[in-house]
Amino acid sequence: MTSHKQLGTDADLIERFLEMLAAERGVARNTLLAYRSDLAAASEMLAGKLASASKDKLQLLTTGWSHLANSSIARKAAAVRGFFGFLEEEGFREDNPSAALPRPVQSRALPKILDINEVEAIFASIDARLSKPRPSPLDYRLAALVELLYGSGLRASELVALPRASIVRDRPYIILIGKGSKERLVPISDRARQAVGAWHAFVPKESKFLFPSRAAQAAGKGDVHISRIRLFQIIRELAAESGIDPAKVSPHVLRHAFATHLLAGGANLRALQAMLGHADIATTQIYTHVDSSKLVELVNQRHPLAKRKLSR
Repeated sequence: MTSHKQLGTDADLIERFLEMLAAERGVARNTLLAYRSDLAAASEMLAGKLASASKDKLQLLTTGWSHLANSSIARKAAAVRGFFGFLEEEGFREDNPSAALPRPVQSRALPKILDINEVEAIFASIDARLSKPRPSPLDYRLAALVELLYGSGLRASELVALPRASIVRDRPYIILIGKGSKERLVPISDRARQAVGAWHAFVPKESKFLFPSRAAQAAGKGDVHISRIRLFQIIRELAAESGIDPAKVSPHVLRHAFATHLLAGGANLRALQAMLGHADIATTQIYTHVDSSKLVELVNQRHPLAKRKLSR
C-alpha cells in the first residue's frame, strides 16, 4: 500500500534513504556502500519494484537469500527493513511489509554514546558562545537545537520539522506526530524551554517552523525548515569545537546519550520507551546493556546482602 506521495524509482528512493542515514545518523561510508549494494540487489531481485513490494513479494527475497550465512541474511534484511521504515516515516508508504523478512539470531550492536564529560564539553562550548558580549542568532539557535536533542531525545527528523508554536513557555511538554504517524507526548525541560524562548525572538513571524532554513528565509519563504543534513553538519562542527572527534557525534548519538544517561539516572524503561517513541520495548532495552558498571554498582551498594559481612 502506498500513500499520497509518489514513490518514484527504487534507485532514487535508495539514494534518499542513504542520504538520511549519513545526515541523521552519521553512518560510516563503508556501511552506506554495503547498504547501497544490498538494496540494489534486492531491487533487482524484485524487478525494480522493491519500494512498492508487498509482504508476499518480500518472500522472494527470503528465498533468494536462503543459501547465505545467517550474518549475511541479517545484514541484508536489516538494510531492507531500514529502507521500508524510511519510506513509512517519510510518507511514501502507509504500511511496512518488512515484518515478513527473516530475523536470524544475531548479537545486536550497542549504540554509540557520549560519556557525561563529553556532553559537559559540548554544553561548555555553547555556554562560551552565549557568554560573548553579543551572541549571534545562530548561537541561540545552536543552544535550542542541542537542548532539544539531548534534553528530550527528539529524532532529527522531528526536531527540524517542529512547528514555530510547538513549544510554549508555560507548558512542559509537546505532542509529536512521530515515526509511523504515531502521536506521543515528549517532556521539555525548563532549560530547553528557556533556550527555545531565547531563539524564538529571532524566528521570523512568517515562518511556519521553529528552525527555518536560512536560504528559504532569505528568499522570503517561511515554509521550509533546515535540513537533516544541515543539522548533522552543525552538530559535527560543535563537536570539533568542543575537542571531541566529530566522527563520534551526530544528532542520533545525542538521542542515544539522552536515553542512556536518563536510564542510568533511574528512569523507568517503559517511560523511556514512550518518550523515545519506540513501538517495541525490545528496541529500548538495548540501553540497559550500555552501562553495565551502573548495574554492578547497584548490586554492590543497594542490594540488602551488600550490608552483610561475608562469614569466613
